[in-house]
Order: sequence, then structure tokens, then C-alpha cells
Amino acid sequence: MVTVTAGGVSAAVHSVLETALGELTVVREGDSLTGLYFRQHWPRPERTAFGTLSDEGFDEVARQLGEFLAGYRRRFELPLKVTGGEFDRRVWELVARVRYGETTTYGKLARSLGTGIDPRDVGAAVGRNPLCIIVPCHRVVGATGKLTGYAGGLYRKRALLEIEQAGAARAGCAREARLW
Repeated sequence: MVTVTAGGVSAAVHSVLETALGELTVVREGDSLTGLYFRQHWPRPERTAFGTLSDEGFDEVARQLGEFLAGYRRRFELPLKVTGGEFDRRVWELVARVRYGETTTYGKLARSLGTGIDPRDVGAAVGRNPLCIIVPCHRVVGATGKLTGYAGGLYRKRALLEIEQAGAARAGCAREARLW
């Protein structure tokens, strides 16, 4: 379960991990993971927000990411500190509830937040997610089920959904409908 909280600023450190989907910059403050970004991630915070480079303290996130990308892990068990505006945090909390191997749409998320919420505003909040993969924004698709923007590129979004679809099938949880 992901707990999204508002928080203050503290000293960050980061590491760059090689994964099956390419390099990921992982940022933490203390024991809590605060950021996970692809190399050409958009939008990407200023490098100064990543703090100093350190390879220490990232073994567990590297292990869990490796297991997830290999299709053997369905959920992450990492301490997280997710900062952002109130609306963004509400969206990320909803995204974090989308089950492994399933998808939702920007419109459904908007309706969950209440009347008058524009799906494009939800899309913008999803795009500002600082913890890609862990807060599974790749599980949010367009109204027709079409893959739409992803901070790490659509090919990575497709790959993540395929990993989850295969993992769900292995676990006997396959869905009849296509993910996209």
C-alpha cells in the first residue's frame, strides 16, 4: 500500500540503476524513496533535487524493481515519501489503488475525485508522479483504452502493461479483455 503524504524538504541522495527498461534514477531521503525517474523522464526535476550520488542504501529498491520487471513481484514493499500538491496527491492515491494487471482511465479517476474535475487535469497530475512504476501511472489509459502519454515513453508503458498481463496470467488472474 502506498501512503502519500505532504512533507518537508530534507537531504536527498540518489543512485542510477540499470534495469530491463533502461536507466532509472532513484532518489531517497533517509530510508524513504522519494523519486524514480527514467533517463528522458518528462517532466524531470532539476538534478539538484536528486541530492548527492550514492550507491549505498538502494539494494532493496533495486531488488524489488528487478523482481517486478521480471514479472515476479506484484507490489512494492518500500517506505515512500511522496510530496506534491493536494490535488496531485489525491490523484496518486487513486492511481496507487489500481490493481496489478488492470487499467483505469483518466476519466474514471476524474469522476472518482468528484464533479467538475477534468480528465486532462488528472492526466497532468499523473504526469507529475515522482515515483513511476511504484505509483503505477502506467496503468492509466485513455478513454478508449488507447495508450496515452507516459513520462518514460509509450514503449515503456506498453512493456510495463505486458509484464503485468503476463504476471497476472501466471498467477491465474488473466482478464479476457485486452489492456489496451
